[in-house]
Formats: sequence, structure tokens, C-alpha cells
Amino acid sequence: MSFDVERTAIADLLIVTPSVFQDQRGFFLEVFRTDHYQALGLPRNFVQFNHSGSVKHTIRGLHFQWDPPMGKLMRVTRGTAFLVAVDIRRDSPTLGQWFGITLSEQDRRLLWAPAGFGRGFAVLSDFAEIQYFTTGTYNPVGESGVRWNDPAIGVDWPVSDPILSAKDKNAQMLSEWLNRKESDNFRI
Repeated sequence: MSFDVERTAIADLLIVTPSVFQDQRGFFLEVFRTDHYQALGLPRNFVQFNHSGSVKHTIRGLHFQWDPPMGKLMRVTRGTAFLVAVDIRRDSPTLGQWFGITLSEQDRRLLWAPAGFGRGFAVLSDFAEIQYFTTGTYNPVGESGVRWNDPAIGVDWPVSDPILSAKDKNAQMLSEWLNRKESDNFRI
């Protein structure tokens, strides 16, 4: 089995496509393999695996963690979702730029967003499940988010009236995050 890696317009943000073996019984694929990931320059030290389920029109995000800095390898295992990553690295030439991609259980692609990116998704199907490997363990004291509809970022969400948590609805703007000393942890 192998993996194809597609670069995006934002440095370090990658789309990973695993090869799939399929026959009349169903399919098989390797989602992660240390030696292949290492050869491709992808992370290979994931320490946590998360699984989220959400109803149609839910937006979760844009979340990130600075202590410890956390990268995420995200995939949709049920339904369809629009995954987003926003560059929040203070010294990055693409600071404030976003990338979005629609992924589904059928295409089996993954989105790699390293530490220094706010990540989120919008559910497009009746229900979707998103799984993600992380490079850091969750620490509620070292995590935050940027408002999903911050006009300075301008994500073109495919959902007009989203279902949001109170936390996401009241998240800070990117400019507020950049004025916090913790944002220094995302310098490149």
C-alpha cells in the first residue's frame, strides 16, 4: 500500500490519499504507516486519536492548541464534511489564509494541518463522523479557537445558518489571538 501527498497553496498543509484495495468483499486501506509517513516527510508520532460525530449544518472550530502544540491528521469516516485549516502562525507569509476541502467516506482522503493552524469542519451530510490523529495530547488550559466567521479570514463555509457551540459562537477573532503572548508559540 502507498500514499500520495498533494501540496496546497499554504505551506505545510497537505492532502494525503491512501491507496485502496477494493474487491467484491469491500475495501482495505492503510490510514497510517510509520515508515511511509517518514519517507514522505509526514509526522509519525501521533499520541492521541479522536472521533467526532455531528449532525448536518454543524460547524466545529476553528480550534487549535499551543501547549503542547498540536498538529492534526483529519479524515471523514462517515458522511461528508467540509474541512478547513487556517494559518495562524504569526510570521507566516500565509497568516490568516484558509484552505477548505470537502472530504467523504467515499474518497478516504486525509488533511494534514500542523501546529499553528486553526482547524474546523462543517457537516454537509445528514450526519458525519470525523476522526483525527493528533501530535499532542489534549490540554484544556493550552487550547483556544478563532471565530468561525471572522471577516479577516473570510472562510467561505458551505453552510449559511450553522449549529454552533457557545464556545465556537463566542471565540476570539484572529487579531485578538495574535495580540496574546501565547501566539508566539506558532512562529515559523
